[in-house]
Amino acid sequence: MMVDRIKLVAAVLLFVAGLAAFYVYGSQPGWLRFGMVLAGIAAALAAGWTSQSGRSLRTFTRESIVEARKVAWPARKESLQTTAAVFGFVVLMAVFLWVVDKTLEWSIYDVILGWKR
Repeated sequence: MMVDRIKLVAAVLLFVAGLAAFYVYGSQPGWLRFGMVLAGIAAALAAGWTSQSGRSLRTFTRESIVEARKVAWPARKESLQTTAAVFGFVVLMAVFLWVVDKTLEWSIYDVILGWKR
């Protein structure tokens, strides 16, 4: 709808106005300039929140929170065991790749030095 587009354009303009105020009023104290940016962001959120996109975002956020509460989060013990398994595998792979690298290094240098003799 046209009204929603106008609201979204107004939200963007309010956000840009807040950022512009930060630089235009460069001689003002920092806390005041920061307040101008926050006021611009708050006004932009208020304008965007009332649009159809804002309502859709609110609905999506509420549904996401409900779904996140349904998740069966792992216990501390299970998390620590999984983390230990991952670290163990990483160390094992590091040692394996180091052995492969040193073997290739040794064999290639042996071949190259052997050909030079």
